[in-house]
Amino acid sequence: MEQLGFDFGVMPRRLMKVTPARLSTFEDCPRRYRLAYVDRPTPQRTGAWAHSTLGAVVHNALRALFDLPAAERTPGRAAALVGRHWTGAGFADSDQAAEYRRLAKDWAARYVSEHDVSDEPRGVERWVSAPAAGGDGPPSMIVEGRADRIDERDGELVVVDYKTGRRAPDEPEARSSQALALYAVAAERTLHTPCRRVELHHLPSGTVVAAEHTADSLRRQLTRAEETAGDLQQATDKLADGGDPDELFPARTGRRCSWCDFRPSCSAGQQAAPAARSWDLLAPLRDDPGDADGADGDGGSAGGERGEGGTPERAAAGVDRSSGGVS
Repeated sequence: MEQLGFDFGVMPRRLMKVTPARLSTFEDCPRRYRLAYVDRPTPQRTGAWAHSTLGAVVHNALRALFDLPAAERTPGRAAALVGRHWTGAGFADSDQAAEYRRLAKDWAARYVSEHDVSDEPRGVERWVSAPAAGGDGPPSMIVEGRADRIDERDGELVVVDYKTGRRAPDEPEARSSQALALYAVAAERTLHTPCRRVELHHLPSGTVVAAEHTADSLRRQLTRAEETAGDLQQATDKLADGGDPDELFPARTGRRCSWCDFRPSCSAGQQAAPAARSWDLLAPLRDDPGDADGADGDGGSAGGERGEGGTPERAAAGVDRSSGGVS
């Protein structure tokens, strides 16, 4: 009788772990990705940025607000929570920090007065994860990340992302955001509830823009993520085999080099653009037409996972060799 054979020399393919922040970083500048997530010890960074501080404070205040009973989620309490979480890191001086502290309190109070915050979200700063693929084949990656807020409305989930940057977002931005799309995919799998709607809530202007995804639009974003993750993994593997780091992770220079966290460690970026001051990307204190050159200056934008304490993700966790992919 013929016995069944098993080839124990063939290992199943391990799924890559990807987050919107890491995918976005690699697409924007592979050199910055390497400096942030691969090189050890982590190369020298700039100091604190005021716009990141501002975004983190507002996110922390709104997270704490939803920890309170619904009856206590008042405009006054929201403003007080901004004060409780405030830090002046990155601002020009104490006077500027005080102005933005007052402004952030106003944003939070107005947000609560203009929105119904009495319902309990399905998640606040919730980590969501899902195996996924760009096509109809088996999963090729695990998409994951921390969503600012996940609501449930009429039996479906809604991903909410807070914005505190220089310019108000529009509907095409919400629709094209890879981060929001991946959060929707991961939220649906994690919470076992359909999720198609994503929203950007811009506190400085009070603007709320939404997009309704379809199965096709989500699949397109997954395909894009899968392609980027494959390129990223290939570069990382070749580097581990002794490849040239500058060739595998080239710098993509431009105006963004002015405010890159790794400017002190990147000669190409230093040559490409002058250094920005740590407060240059703050939302204006008065009405402003915005930044046509793309300097959003958002300390809490979609795709930027925040670590403990709500600060934008800066700890470089590198490549997760245990999972065979990008964490």
